Amino acid sequence: MSGFPDVRMRRLRQSPAVRGMVRETTILPQQLVLPLFVREGLTEPLPISSMPGVVQHSLDSLPSAVAEAAEAGVGGVMLFGVPAVRDATGSGADDPAGILNIATSVVAAEAGDALVVQTDLCLDEFTDHGHCGVLGADGSVDNDATLERYVSMALAQARAGSHLLGLSGMMDGQVAAVRAALDAEGFTQTLLLAYAAKYASAFYGPFREAVDSQLTGDRRTYQLDPGNRREGIREAVVDEAEGADIVMVKPAMAFLDVLREVRDTVSVPVWAYQVSGEYAMVEAAAANGWIDRRAAVQESLLSIRRAGADAVLTYWATEAARWLRD
Repeated sequence: MSGFPDVRMRRLRQSPAVRGMVRETTILPQQLVLPLFVREGLTEPLPISSMPGVVQHSLDSLPSAVAEAAEAGVGGVMLFGVPAVRDATGSGADDPAGILNIATSVVAAEAGDALVVQTDLCLDEFTDHGHCGVLGADGSVDNDATLERYVSMALAQARAGSHLLGLSGMMDGQVAAVRAALDAEGFTQTLLLAYAAKYASAFYGPFREAVDSQLTGDRRTYQLDPGNRREGIREAVVDEAEGADIVMVKPAMAFLDVLREVRDTVSVPVWAYQVSGEYAMVEAAAANGWIDRRAAVQESLLSIRRAGADAVLTYWATEAARWLRD
């Protein structure tokens, strides 16, 4: 009959059962990774004011958070250390008795094979200037001197039991340098996650509190300019060629176009990091009653998966995994 639609797309939306059968993108608990902060000297968890519901853990509280994540089916945890003392070269980063390496040993013992134990490989938490590398005489980050520190840090983390090293410092050649060193020491099975397209983003703000950042200035000489899409793709291609097992796009929300193109370009798995600012915005809006918190969290994760992420680092990982499981 004339005047009626020739194609009725709404037939595919008529019920939850039909919508579920034709859903193009889904999320599984094992596709989520939980970032965890552990601070030296704490006797109990310390809330992070800009990230409601997230804490800096003590060594005593950390195992229970890992056990909860594993029980919920989360795929992995990413550990960040917050030391009591910092110096110019971040010496605590490769100290076997440093907070991150001790925490890694604790988590590896707790987790076993239940999830992937992952560690952040970067100097920013450990330096007194807050940069991700060693500074040269002119005050700029010395790329090649920093690679030497990353190699030492990588070996310390692998010896502590880390399954996957998250190379987040954005130094040129970091993947090749670390891979060669690990292989030479027999750590041929240790995975490398390259933060390939990591942008100098305003959305990292709350993370600064989470790691008690000492940064003055910015990281624009090594993190990517937010206006550059092609450069992000090139970084991912280079990291894959250097031996990265997985590449990362960070942040997720504001860079979904980059995420999609990276996924279409490289052959290795692609992950995305739903960063602290993304988390904080949803929590703040939900606390004011402006949005439905659970629906917004789930939609945000779904959008990252839809754009091409094989896994997502998110501070909601355990909670979201429980929703998915239940």
